[in-house]
Amino acid sequence: MIERDQVLHVARLGRLKLSEEEVERMALELSSVLDHIEKIGELQLDGVEPTSHVLPLENVLRDDVPRASLPRDRALAEAPEPAGGGFGVPSPGGEG
Repeated sequence: MIERDQVLHVARLGRLKLSEEEVERMALELSSVLDHIEKIGELQLDGVEPTSHVLPLENVLRDDVPRASLPRDRALAEAPEPAGGGFGVPSPGGEG
């Protein structure tokens, strides 16, 4: 079982403030997690290929095919304040 000092150390690393009740509960929960990890370590996995996903991943997006972009004048037609051939935005440092 994880001790109180270890729970407080982990909480400090995570910048968490735990009540006494939470420290006790976290000690039990973290101990349970470590018990499960220990059980996983006991599995015979020789010949099992490491994977990051159970099922193979497929790209569900369309192929990236170059095509003509929207003409600038059409893109700026509804812009509230076009400026210098682009979208005008307020200056983050001041007025204008």
